[in-house]
Amino acid sequence: MDIKRAKQEIKDSIEAYLAKNEFGAYRIPAIRQRPILLMGPPGIGKTQIMDQIAKECRIGLVAYTITHHTRQSAVGLPFIREKSYGGKTVSITEYTMSEIIASVYEKIEQTGIREGILFIDEINCVSETLAPTMLQFLQGKTFGNQQVPEGWIIVAAGNPPEYNKSVRDFDVVTLDRLKKIDVEEHFGVWKEYAYKQGIHPAVISYLELRKQNFYKVETTVDGKCFATARGWEDLSQFIQVYESLGKKADREVISQYIQHPRIARDFANYLELYHKYQADYGVEDILRGKWNTAVLQKVKAAAFDEHLKIVSLFNGKLSELFTESFLFDSYVTRLYEYLLHYRDQLTEGESGSSRIQSSIEDELHRAEKDLEELERKELLTRQDEIILKRVIAALERFSLNKRTSAAENMEFEAVKALFQKEADAREALIIRTSETLTHVFDFMEEAFGESQEMVALLTELNANYYSVWFIKEYGCDQYFRYNKGLLFQERHQAIVREMDDVEELLNTGLK
Repeated sequence: MDIKRAKQEIKDSIEAYLAKNEFGAYRIPAIRQRPILLMGPPGIGKTQIMDQIAKECRIGLVAYTITHHTRQSAVGLPFIREKSYGGKTVSITEYTMSEIIASVYEKIEQTGIREGILFIDEINCVSETLAPTMLQFLQGKTFGNQQVPEGWIIVAAGNPPEYNKSVRDFDVVTLDRLKKIDVEEHFGVWKEYAYKQGIHPAVISYLELRKQNFYKVETTVDGKCFATARGWEDLSQFIQVYESLGKKADREVISQYIQHPRIARDFANYLELYHKYQADYGVEDILRGKWNTAVLQKVKAAAFDEHLKIVSLFNGKLSELFTESFLFDSYVTRLYEYLLHYRDQLTEGESGSSRIQSSIEDELHRAEKDLEELERKELLTRQDEIILKRVIAALERFSLNKRTSAAENMEFEAVKALFQKEADAREALIIRTSETLTHVFDFMEEAFGESQEMVALLTELNANYYSVWFIKEYGCDQYFRYNKGLLFQERHQAIVREMDDVEELLNTGLK
């Protein structure tokens, strides 16, 4: 299955394992909560989804790469202890608490969250001395003589033997105690994730054209050559920072992340053309609704693959606007919640016998505390961090305005006026994004009409979480008109395929 389905399977398992009966006991006892074993090729996001799952389920996470550990750090150190058996005192060997188990208890102390995931990566690549301990861990949920705390679910990940020479096979006895999930790379699923993460549009558009280069591991005379999802994501972030610094990512830079010479060379050429077309066709002008007959003729005369690169340039710019619109809308909505609390506190104070002393500084401290609390519990997502930090910055500006104001106290009407400026900025951004989307459709209509290029544009808009959100919230007549046609066309093609299959079956039966 793909990584998206695997993520949902793990979340469903966690929900089932943590379900309790009316007496507060787990409905599936710990002994029957099979550890989850996630098996799949490296670099497809097995480790990354664990952090996402923990945050979305609002539980703790302790992650270890077991190949970095010795038997002593995993099991604990031995020490001698005296005990009496049948009136006779003997010396026995016991063990200190495992570093891994201790980390779970420390996480509980740190976050205050008593349930979580203990994630062990590369579990089938342990050393010979540690292998029996790992089998005991999976079968009995213990390290040495220390039990994994109740409410903590074991998830392990490993690579198939073709990707790692150090892999050890699990025996049937162990596998029969695990919930095994096999996961494979899947570009379509990764593309959804890529849009949400803000992956560089050139990377997305290149892989859309060269899906076979998304994930590839080959053995050559020079050793292993590979391109992975992890490599593309890390390269994307590096390119984006490079561009902000005015630097160029050439083939040498790209090959440091995409360690497959042919694919690195191919993408380097694509990236160079990607930037060239942006200047040649005046993409920024088109986005502002400015183009002339010469540009249209130049576009129409270009090859089909060049058309797709132009469409990807439009999608990249639109994606940036959709993402910023979503984040700004979320920020203004969250800011409004804090100001609503501020207003309610003032109202409550005026209606009672004594006025409640409330200020913008109080809301600023509350927002800072909310951010600190999410950080402490390790539940802070990248998106939440951006939104909360923007809220804090806005409240700081409001507070500064109060201190520099001629009036001794900032009245709510003044705060409302400051908030209105933020709301107006959101509205301006929404209008600019809507106009840009309209300009793109207008240009596409003139340049290509109802064509494969238009289908490509719609397909990417439908794959982007932020574009779907924006169009759902604010609409776009051209999108709905063309998308309806696209859906009809897809349904028509599906019906034709079904009819062909039926005809083939009938012909087979007649023979």
